[in-house]
Amino acid sequence: MPIQRRTILKSTDRKGIHLQLQSATPQPSFWKRPPGYLLVTAIGVCGVVGWLYFNFDSEITETLVRQDEVVQQPKIFTVQCSEDYDNYKRYPGCTPQTCGRAVTDGVVTHEEALVLQRLAERGLSLAGSDGGASILDLHSGALSMGKQFVNIYRYFGEQIKDVFSEDDFQLYRAVRARIQGVIAETFGLDPSRMYLTKPTFFSRINGSVARTTHDEYWHPHIDKVTYGSFDYTSLLYLSDYGRDFGGGRFVFMDADGNRTVEPRAGRVSFFSSGSENLHRVEKVGWGTRFAITVSFTCDQAHAIADPSLP
Repeated sequence: MPIQRRTILKSTDRKGIHLQLQSATPQPSFWKRPPGYLLVTAIGVCGVVGWLYFNFDSEITETLVRQDEVVQQPKIFTVQCSEDYDNYKRYPGCTPQTCGRAVTDGVVTHEEALVLQRLAERGLSLAGSDGGASILDLHSGALSMGKQFVNIYRYFGEQIKDVFSEDDFQLYRAVRARIQGVIAETFGLDPSRMYLTKPTFFSRINGSVARTTHDEYWHPHIDKVTYGSFDYTSLLYLSDYGRDFGGGRFVFMDADGNRTVEPRAGRVSFFSSGSENLHRVEKVGWGTRFAITVSFTCDQAHAIADPSLP
């Protein structure tokens, strides 16, 4: 289905894993590049109500898709491609010809999303950030631990099979392929010319106080600028806005206003990664937000392989 024309201007842990991570080697890599992840101070039950009323983003001008909507076919919003693309190498069959953003609930089921959430919970239970944003990357093995990252495959070795199963990885790969397919169909691309790229990762965000710049996730940014290789960005949400957590909405920052997508377990939101889609994430005020960022490039030199259980 080609992109339609609508212009917008503007857990449970597995037994047997009780190893200490304190001596693990920090994970060197691209994880120093993300814009980071800050979280607000945890608030009590009474404070939640006031926070919801006064502090949910008053600058939001339009909700593109609400949490309680079910969008089986991609809901598509076309935006004008930025002039930045004139400075990038073009890859026929992949480089955006029409830019935009889209949302669908018809690619990943709610049940599959919950299975992937439990996978993330098991992996992140091994360590986690000191702040509110923790990362698990099944491709590189990067896992948040305190103020740094460790490689879970190197540290745990064969014991990682007590945490993850081959079925977990099969589902992860199948979901990734479906996301790639819907992006290609929506934007009229050749899926064989799209390549998975890094960072592609699970994220867990809660209301803990930020400890490092990695916790400052709310900063506005452009994925093509921040990561370089990105041409298409997608987010698969694994928990529900307003039920599992408050805040944490994805916000597109357009010239004439801010437009948001409310997370829903199984929902996929995707967009072209240039400056036409400047965005940020609201601070999470309560609860825990789980999601997977799945990223694609048109440059095969930046391709990464699907993960496999060691």
